[in-house]
Amino acid sequence: MLRLIILAILIYILYRLVKGFFKQGREIPRGRADGVIDEMVQDPYCKIYIPRRQAVIRVHEGNEIFFCSKECADRFEAEKKS
Repeated sequence: MLRLIILAILIYILYRLVKGFFKQGREIPRGRADGVIDEMVQDPYCKIYIPRRQAVIRVHEGNEIFFCSKECADRFEAEKKS
């Protein structure tokens, strides 16, 4: 009976080791065909987060700034000018 318990414990330990070995090699799921997962960016005017690929991009003082809409981008630029 004791041999059966020891054998069961050894089989369980071997199972966990094999399962852990194969689990480490998994990749992060990809979002698109090119393998890039879309990044969330914050609109500096209205403070909401949007996917980077959907953002309206403007360059201000050499930096890319991401906006949720053209209206927010225009308002931001108008405030920076005045």
